[in-house]
Amino acid sequence: MSTAPAAARRTVLRRGALAALGLLLFCGFVALGTWQVQRRAWKLALIERVEQRVHAAPVALPPPGEWGSVTAAGHEYLPVVVEGRWLAQATVLVQAVTELGNGFWVMTPLQRDDGTQVWVNRGFVPDAQRERWAGGGEEDGPPQRVEGLLRMNEPGGGFLRSNDPAAQRWYSRDVIAMGQARGLSQSAPFFVDAGLPGRQATVADGPQPGLTVIRFANSHLVYAITWYTLALMVVGAAWTVARSERRRAA
Repeated sequence: MSTAPAAARRTVLRRGALAALGLLLFCGFVALGTWQVQRRAWKLALIERVEQRVHAAPVALPPPGEWGSVTAAGHEYLPVVVEGRWLAQATVLVQAVTELGNGFWVMTPLQRDDGTQVWVNRGFVPDAQRERWAGGGEEDGPPQRVEGLLRMNEPGGGFLRSNDPAAQRWYSRDVIAMGQARGLSQSAPFFVDAGLPGRQATVADGPQPGLTVIRFANSHLVYAITWYTLALMVVGAAWTVARSERRRAA
């Protein structure tokens, strides 16, 4: 019995498998490249929106009835002003790495006249000041007026580290969890970074505000070019294989 038909079937199957693999890789790389193009457009829009927003004049916080509709797209990095009294003993320290080094964000809620609370990131303190600010660093003081940028809640924790409210270990500014841990029943689901870009002086003895990072990495174009290049390489490889197959069959 001739082995020619069996060999021919194996050749057809091999070519079919190579074609299917090549098509799958090509479509996958093109899809990833297109996704990066879309991400780039989103990032550019975000950068433009934030750049316009952070330099606006501060406005009042949204009223409590609208807190549920506060979103990153509509409100994050919006300059706001909030008034109240520090609830110093409810202060939470959140581990932070900044341009000033390692240390903590000092998160203290402001008690407002309407009974609600708004968490304020008062700024950065180095490790050496941890004990001083762990309990608030002061008594509940006179009325305060804080200008800053509205920020969205940061749930969960940091990279490979989860917040542990019971042990008072905080790696992200999860103000919802902080409010629950401190028994604040009417705290806002967002917080305020004290200090406005370009308008904040250095504080000699206390939390250093105005360290909000408003720079956004944008490498999506490089990623898109990489994925599209890989797609073209698949096309080139397919052409090389097809030419080799034609020569073999000749």
